[in-house]
Amino acid sequence: MPETVVIDSPRDGTGRPGAVYWLGRAILRPVVRVLWRPRIEGRRNVPKRGRVIFASNHLSFIDSVAIPVAAPRPVQFLAKSSYFEGTGFSGWVSRTFFGAIGAVGVDRRSAQAAQAALDQGKRILETESAFAIYPEGTRSLDGRLYKGRTGVAWLALSTGAVVVPVGLVGTAEVMPVGSTRPRFKRITVRFGEPIDVSHLGPAESGKARRLATDEIMAAIHALSGQELAGTYNEAPPVDAMEKIKRAVLRPERF
Repeated sequence: MPETVVIDSPRDGTGRPGAVYWLGRAILRPVVRVLWRPRIEGRRNVPKRGRVIFASNHLSFIDSVAIPVAAPRPVQFLAKSSYFEGTGFSGWVSRTFFGAIGAVGVDRRSAQAAQAALDQGKRILETESAFAIYPEGTRSLDGRLYKGRTGVAWLALSTGAVVVPVGLVGTAEVMPVGSTRPRFKRITVRFGEPIDVSHLGPAESGKARRLATDEIMAAIHALSGQELAGTYNEAPPVDAMEKIKRAVLRPERF
């Protein structure tokens, strides 16, 4: 099993979010409510305890602030380890901020980085916690909803977690891709009904993972109302070798 290198974490010794997370949540929630006046819908759909995966569309960096602030229970997600590795005052600010919004640093530079990230998500869920993931893999640059990668299904099927689909609306206007300062726009966070994909088959089944992922993405689409792209969110291959690598490696897990 590939090794996941966790650089820092907002968790305490019990494996649950620690003091930095709770302090950050207490500070961020009123700030977010004043600046972005979020409409939060479907909070009752989120189970109060147990293993839960929040599967969301991804439009902006601010999504990773909106979900933890809007969720009625602690939620964590993965972030690049570089956010936790800085030195000096700026490094402290970065570590504190990402810890406060529930990020767990993971090294994604290895050849098995995608699986390593999923393994870390699995460990979080196995503590009966909530974990957030963007099935599209990266932010949508054109506002469309892209095809989901099957890592979200692997997590759900291998841990028994239910999936709560999340539809984010307006976050791209608050902080478009490439911008460094958020704007004062209203956002909407919609939590859908929990989805149990266990009946579709084992985590080892590619068919089960694909069916589960498509069901989850359909629920996200119903909440977000985005135009469907019908393809994966990735740059086109630059040459024949890149096409071969994608065909062989099938990078659909995360």
